[in-house]
Amino acid sequence: MILSDFIKLLESKNDIVRIKEFVDPVLEIAEITDRFSKSKNGGKALLFENTGTDFPVLTNAFGSYARMCSALGVNDLNKIADEINKLFLNFTSPKKNFWDKMSVLPALKRIADWMPRYRQTKGKCQEVIMQTPDLNCLPVLKCHPFDGGRFITLPMVHTINPNTEIRNLGMYRMQIFGSKTAGLHWHRHKTGAAHFEMCKRQNCIMPVVVTLGGDTVYTYSATAPLPDGIDEYIFAGFLRKKGVEMVKCITQPMYVPSDVDFVIEGYVNPQEPLRTEGPFGDHTGFYSLEDLFPAFHVTCITHKKNAIYPATVTGIPPQEDACIAKATERIFIEPVRLAVVPEIEDMNMPVEGVFHNIAIVKIKKTYAGQAIKTANALWGAGQMMFNKIMIIVNGNVDINNYAELTDKINANINIESDVYFTKGPLDILDHAAQSSGFGGKICIDATEKYVEEKLMDNKSTNQKLYEFINKSKFDKNNIKAKITVVMDDFADTGNISQAVWLLGNNIDAVRDCLIIDGNLIVDACMKHKNHKTIFANREFVFNRRCPDIACSSAETIKIIDKKWETLNIGEFILSPSENIKNLVLSKSAEFTG
Repeated sequence: MILSDFIKLLESKNDIVRIKEFVDPVLEIAEITDRFSKSKNGGKALLFENTGTDFPVLTNAFGSYARMCSALGVNDLNKIADEINKLFLNFTSPKKNFWDKMSVLPALKRIADWMPRYRQTKGKCQEVIMQTPDLNCLPVLKCHPFDGGRFITLPMVHTINPNTEIRNLGMYRMQIFGSKTAGLHWHRHKTGAAHFEMCKRQNCIMPVVVTLGGDTVYTYSATAPLPDGIDEYIFAGFLRKKGVEMVKCITQPMYVPSDVDFVIEGYVNPQEPLRTEGPFGDHTGFYSLEDLFPAFHVTCITHKKNAIYPATVTGIPPQEDACIAKATERIFIEPVRLAVVPEIEDMNMPVEGVFHNIAIVKIKKTYAGQAIKTANALWGAGQMMFNKIMIIVNGNVDINNYAELTDKINANINIESDVYFTKGPLDILDHAAQSSGFGGKICIDATEKYVEEKLMDNKSTNQKLYEFINKSKFDKNNIKAKITVVMDDFADTGNISQAVWLLGNNIDAVRDCLIIDGNLIVDACMKHKNHKTIFANREFVFNRRCPDIACSSAETIKIIDKKWETLNIGEFILSPSENIKNLVLSKSAEFTG
């Protein structure tokens, strides 16, 4: 469903607000969007019609479960997983005779219908060709006061493997450097970065094409954790139940969907020096600090007549990206079960875990050690490698009911024997790890135990540890909970959602977790460069730069408060930044202590 039709659908459901008064794409649109996205059930989608440019801005389009379902053409995201399961079983189940084998033909026909289709004529996305391409013609947002500039936040970035010519579609934010130049923020784990390194070794120019808008399934497909080599437009065809019509770009040797709203064609020269990009208030709720990334040079911009510019606002959860992540959780649980961990019954990745920090997994347990086997398998599966806190349960428990889940954990864990630590890859945006992209992970095995597991005894005999217990402020006789989290005094520990969010972001599981006489003590305090900690006679100096929390400035909040009534957008919503401004520790994107 293209954006214009999606907007009509949302209007029919009274699920979008049109804003006709001018709202500045610099800070103001983001502040209003933040207020709606943190409202009950994700608030409404927003269409800013007066942006100071020729194009309206659509935000929070995927910001509720219902809108995410509508964007993917279903009433329940689990139906997509069910369809994947049926398709897999159709091809893998035993075929006893000729007619059983013939029964797969309709499925093969459907798959053929999902394949991209290429045409040589121009598409709607090329109705208008900018004679002089200028990125400043677009209503690109600046979302947070210490962002390094304005960022395209929903770019669908097309790259090609120079060896195989296989296309990849990814989503990597883009900072506007000038009228024809932008930064491409792809991390080392991403396919776009791999293609860049290949082109660098081969000393060849790297064509890159960025699209915006079009069918709503394209945006989701660009974020989907598909295996390398699987074309995202085949997946998009599966979601929309018809092949994507592709047209050739004007200045680059690539094809893009004919119905996208914008096409930004260009290239990257891998031999050029990298450019400083950032800071940026990221989906973790913290700024990602400035770093070096490739420069993207624009050669052409085309767009539809009446094009709509889609954007998203990241920051402290919940935000729109939480619903995109929930779609991935629901859709890809079936492929994970089929290919990696067949014992999985359900999975929940809480919004406070910002995609990857926290995962709650429910399994069908049939033997001792199965929880640890599950954790190791998931930590080796695609983007689950970035997870650092995994809780595994089994039996009759609703993993979306956190009170019930807490009771299950307390009933089933022996801290000495059921908490496991390891190290592995982490998201580059994880600021707490001692090294960038690598650090500690923890698995809490809260499954019901077999006899073999109960016999284990990992109780520490470390003399220094017991000396620490006796001398420390932790009185083991007064600790009633099995897990105790230590937080900064400015954190609102009465706000469980905020506490869990800070916990997930601020710990390295190996460095900051300590088992003390049957209790797990977790240091979830903020660290900063040259921060020195002595924890149970273990001394460490944190040697990385630490980002501050991303929220609106007092000036922007006042502007929107004053504008609210004139915008005619409904009942006044207090800025969410008012409730977390005590967490902001510096007057820049970096927390220096």
